[in-house]
Amino acid sequence: MTSTATRPVLSKDRATDNRPGLILGVVLAAQFMALLDVFIVNVAAPTIRTELAASGGALQLVIAGYTITYAVLLITGARLGDLLGHRRAYLGGLALFTAASLACGLAGDAGQLIAFRLVQGAGSALMIPQVLSLIQRTFTGEGRVRALSAYSAVLATGAAAGQVVGGILVSADLFGTGWRPVFLVNVPIGIALLVLGARVLPREASAGSTRARALDLPGLLLLAAAVSLLTVPLVLGQEQDWPLWSWLSLGGSLVLAAVFGVYESRLARRGGAPLIAPRVLRIPGMGRAVLWISVAMGVNAGFLFTLTLHLQGGLGHSALRAGLTFGPAAVVFGAVGLTWRRWPARLHRALVPAGFLLAAAGALAVGALLGDGGTGGWGLYPALGVLGAGISSAFSPALTGALATVRPEDAADASGLLATVTQLGQLVGVASFGTLFLGRYAGSGAQDSADALWVTALALAAASVVGALAGLPRRSR
Repeated sequence: MTSTATRPVLSKDRATDNRPGLILGVVLAAQFMALLDVFIVNVAAPTIRTELAASGGALQLVIAGYTITYAVLLITGARLGDLLGHRRAYLGGLALFTAASLACGLAGDAGQLIAFRLVQGAGSALMIPQVLSLIQRTFTGEGRVRALSAYSAVLATGAAAGQVVGGILVSADLFGTGWRPVFLVNVPIGIALLVLGARVLPREASAGSTRARALDLPGLLLLAAAVSLLTVPLVLGQEQDWPLWSWLSLGGSLVLAAVFGVYESRLARRGGAPLIAPRVLRIPGMGRAVLWISVAMGVNAGFLFTLTLHLQGGLGHSALRAGLTFGPAAVVFGAVGLTWRRWPARLHRALVPAGFLLAAAGALAVGALLGDGGTGGWGLYPALGVLGAGISSAFSPALTGALATVRPEDAADASGLLATVTQLGQLVGVASFGTLFLGRYAGSGAQDSADALWVTALALAAASVVGALAGLPRRSR
């Protein structure tokens, strides 16, 4: 039985007849569905390549096109939520995502599928920033902390669950449709969420000063160009053996990122409305949280991607078996994300560095168990659970701590910033650790793949240790 002190509380400026539990359920269901689509295609990739006769580059764009538009447009989606209203932006993004999912499932060739995946990512970019904003504006106090813990659990489990669900749907080959259900499954869920969301999400009052801020179009163009120049070579560089254009693109992204920062600072000093309010970056602990979240999501995504390549490519596992292998990690991710607030308060400060160290131990254990080219036996599942517990222990407190004290008027900017950091962390993790694995895997058998996985596990552990060192609490004087 939930006590009054810990029950989610609706903010005083919101209608009291809305049920916070239903609101949270609706927005988190959409969050889970959108995150699932980042990873669900991984295990469907071999089938898509065969049925659509897709080249390697086209297949990479099918997988990463969604993430590219998602990452590029997230902050803009957050600002549009301010301008249009979070309810309207959420429902509009959900409708676009659902329609694009249907189009993906009906695509006749790789070109169509890539185009619809880009649209699908745009729908997510409009929808997902509203999730955190609606949580920030609906819940207060301990209720907000509990809601953010649930959000963290959904974010942590979505990646691993995508592998599991993708494996089940592809192996089931429903009505002979092969890979198509990994997209079509979103359609009935999306329609149901649209109907329910229209009923339970709070209708916002007339536009206030926060929502009246103009859209920073120059800032949007600079940020979109910087992120695009970063993400495209990370996606395509490995397959094309890192040509000159990929390095020029990466360098150009750094230049444009610096230009973006200078422009935004000057705009704020002139009294304008920058894409990200500088005061959000000055929120205590926000900078360190950005680093933590980047590392945690990079390690998580890089691990899931490379282990999938090893299981299906090196060991020859089916999509179903490969997907189900991630079950323990998904369960532990969610359990830790939902329960860490109930652990003794004296442990909370050390959770992030301890979580990263636990993740490092889990990565090393998985690499060692699979290092002889075998399946790892039953010991593989506890190792995956340790890795899942570590990443969730690092990620969930970092995210909750960064957002728990954000003011409602800054919710959109903070949501867009951290959602973008999450996506870029995942993309960089897949690109960097995937490149490391593929550079050492010549496709010559299980042992070759296992050797590549072991090297990648060492790199994953090293990245986790970096996260732990960055999160060490400072001594108070």
